[in-house]
Amino acid sequence: MTRILVTGGAGFIGSSFVHHVVENTDAHVTVLDKLTYAGNRASLAGIPADRLRFVRGDITDVDLVDSLFTEVDSVVHYAAESHNDNSLHDPRPFLETNIVGTYTLLEAARHHNRRFHHISTDEVYGDLELDDPDRFTESTPYAPSSPYSSTKAGSDLLVRAWVRSFGVHATISNCSNNYGPYQHVEKFIPRQITNVIRGIRPKLYGAGHNVRDWIHADDHSSAVLTILDKGTIGETYLIGADGEKDNKSVMELILTEMGQPMDAYDHVIDRAGHDLRYAIDSTKLRTELGWAPKYGNFEAGLASTIDWYKKNEAWWAPSKDATEAFYAGRGQ
Repeated sequence: MTRILVTGGAGFIGSSFVHHVVENTDAHVTVLDKLTYAGNRASLAGIPADRLRFVRGDITDVDLVDSLFTEVDSVVHYAAESHNDNSLHDPRPFLETNIVGTYTLLEAARHHNRRFHHISTDEVYGDLELDDPDRFTESTPYAPSSPYSSTKAGSDLLVRAWVRSFGVHATISNCSNNYGPYQHVEKFIPRQITNVIRGIRPKLYGAGHNVRDWIHADDHSSAVLTILDKGTIGETYLIGADGEKDNKSVMELILTEMGQPMDAYDHVIDRAGHDLRYAIDSTKLRTELGWAPKYGNFEAGLASTIDWYKKNEAWWAPSKDATEAFYAGRGQ
């Protein structure tokens, strides 16, 4: 594992993984990223030039993907269209990237016999009732509820089929909601933080009772590297840090941490098909591979994230106005 290709490595969790690999291994990383609105070359700033190669391109480009696979010995596939609101507005890019793109990568992994790890989401499992004590496990049936989650479910199934049918050396991880530095301002936590910084009143979907299981991006990265190094081929591992919080509580924590009244936000119309609750049981990952999260305290991780956005307005400001204009046009 000396040469790693990371697809979507200029995105939020992809760039976090690239930084983690460079800081904790001797591997050389090649990043393949299309640099859509969600990708940002600046998210890779500070990485030594001799440890990183950046290639701008599309994971559906068969010739480009094939050539890159000849240069590496393992691949971590982060590249995805990932925003639920966008998938409801226009599903087609999600089909192209999440399904066709994953197929293209799997065929290259098959042809070149490369180690392949596929990054996925807990949203493929649908949702849980708010009062349900259960959590998602690796054996939970798939029940996706949006174009985004259904295309990620489809990509997971492609990986499993290529393992069984063609012997591709692949693993899968499904993770809960990430937060941390370098996350696009369209996402829930950075949108609220940057709204407060800009003096814009934050917005909360519906009553805010929907529950998400939060994990810091650094913890996700360490889990993925652990799976890449120790995971059993053909297995799926769920990544979570026991961070269940309802959206209303997260909103109020952000406002409190930033010195605002905890009720200084507005309720807006709820998202169509908004999943109620996600909750991850990461027992398999912890017991079989010995992984544990570093950020066991969500409040501490949130405080450090707020501090990063305060100090790095130059990184997020260029996309802020367009993001808010998009939501304003939909009354959100």
